[in-house]
Amino acid sequence: MKIPRIIIAGITSGVGKTSITAAIIHGIRKAGHSVQPFKVGPDYIDPSYLSAVATKETRNLDPWLMGEKEVLSSFVRNNTSCFSVIEGVMGFYDGFSGKSNFSSTFHIANLLKTPVLLVMDAGKSARSIAATALGFTKFQKNSRIAGIILNKIGSKKHEEICKDALKALKLPIIGTVPYDLKFNLESRHLGLIPIEEQKVLQLKIKKLARIIAEFLDINKIIRIGLNTSQLSRVSSQRSIKQKTTIAVALDNSFNFYYPDNLNALRRYGAKIKFFSPLSDSKIPLCDGLYLGGGFPEILGGQLARNKVMKKNILKLAEKSIPIYAECGGLMYLTKSIGQDSKKFKMVGLFDVETKMKKMLTLNYTRAQTTNDSIISRKGKTIQGHEFHYSELDCLSKDSKFAYKLSLGRGIKDNKDGLIEYNVLASYMHLHFARSTFAEQLVQKCIRNSRK
Repeated sequence: MKIPRIIIAGITSGVGKTSITAAIIHGIRKAGHSVQPFKVGPDYIDPSYLSAVATKETRNLDPWLMGEKEVLSSFVRNNTSCFSVIEGVMGFYDGFSGKSNFSSTFHIANLLKTPVLLVMDAGKSARSIAATALGFTKFQKNSRIAGIILNKIGSKKHEEICKDALKALKLPIIGTVPYDLKFNLESRHLGLIPIEEQKVLQLKIKKLARIIAEFLDINKIIRIGLNTSQLSRVSSQRSIKQKTTIAVALDNSFNFYYPDNLNALRRYGAKIKFFSPLSDSKIPLCDGLYLGGGFPEILGGQLARNKVMKKNILKLAEKSIPIYAECGGLMYLTKSIGQDSKKFKMVGLFDVETKMKKMLTLNYTRAQTTNDSIISRKGKTIQGHEFHYSELDCLSKDSKFAYKLSLGRGIKDNKDGLIEYNVLASYMHLHFARSTFAEQLVQKCIRNSRK
């Protein structure tokens, strides 16, 4: 199967991958191609920027979460006569651990046999930029680096020095982007601000994409992307008839969802209905709830004031409606979220308080399921990831957990996945690609609907 494709990698995090990837998407679309965006790694936020420019949902590609086979299958399955643009993660060779390339952008480039454009921050170097580029091309065999984009160029003279130094590498320079403070995107403690929160951010990334695209050789990028090898076709996934309804929280506080997860629920027979814990007074008629991650602490006051919603969710839990919650969803189900001197009252399903902290918890995770839950039976091995700036305080000794982590921190003492009634709430985020999580959750909801 012929899929035109390109990966945009960086020498480190923070070199401008997202804005440059958005610019490439804009340029390729302007040239008449439909673009399907992808993001390497478990990130939820950067994909929202790419989706805004591409007008297509961005899909994640992560071997740790999905497995190599499913990464390849998902990539092929989600391409329909599109030019695929893939944004990398961190530095080009940075992945699961410091000891291997697993789950790195380099790993994905070789798995998908895709040419790479290397984005380099030239802001604090000149001739030395060539030594850095040489190191990246030689560090591993078959780097697939097909071109270089120089970002944060200070002047015409600076550009000429960098280009002259790079001549010996015989790699095409695909673009030189000038240093401009207006090109910076706003960030928060977990990275960029989710674009769903502000319409102004959607307008800004689209404007930046248009401007930055003028400094890139889009025609050369297209030629590189077209010169790729065939990928094997994959079988289509069959969906069964809708048999149940799952209500999914989606607003400015809860928006961390993998499109593949929602599609997996649909594929196994669930109808998805969205609602807002921030502004809605009612939950759609449903047989189960899915409370995703996000930033409930940012609009904690508004969530706290919606007492009707909190009461309705608590009632559903007490009626043993299946509820699956991740990270922000977990925080929302606790008694309160405390930030600085403020404390916002939440649902109160779990007799524990959430406290914001200054230190980031960021890990890939691996766990054994120690108790049955709404998504898995006891005795299974699962892999996910966690990233948060909060912790649970005053946890009861009688708390029941679904997971024992061999990798990652979890809620307490390497345990994660609080269980109460038919509720499972964890800091760990899961991808439903290579597991039975979606099928198990849908079956729980179907059985609930028959009661």
